[in-house]
Amino acid sequence: MYKKILVALDTTDEARKVMQRAVEMVSRFDAELALIHVVEPMLLDNSYESLPVISVDVEKALYERAQGFLAHISEEFGLQEPRILVEVGSVKTEILHQVEQQDIDLLVIGTHGRHGVALLLGSTANAILHGTRCDVLAVRI
Repeated sequence: MYKKILVALDTTDEARKVMQRAVEMVSRFDAELALIHVVEPMLLDNSYESLPVISVDVEKALYERAQGFLAHISEEFGLQEPRILVEVGSVKTEILHQVEQQDIDLLVIGTHGRHGVALLLGSTANAILHGTRCDVLAVRI
């Protein structure tokens, strides 16, 4: 049923639970797997001109950390060369773009299961769920 599965991961220990479910789906359907992590851009306020500007490439460090994490978790789960994607931008936008770009059948994401006011304000998982054309497996973490 599913031929291409995309799993969206953060770099926390909770990602392993999401990854476990994704690997189960890959095994069940003999599907291709791609992993994605999105680094949100850092906005620095330079209006405090009296403070020295520290040249630190935070986005680059986060990007490299994410690549390392995805490679490590792939190895941990015994995956043979999955497609690893690290993008910089809006989490929702980048994930939805990759779903379209790669013709994904199933998107696996983690959700904290917010309710009440937090749900009304929205969440990344909720935004993705309502913005994609493919099936979504939301793993409660």
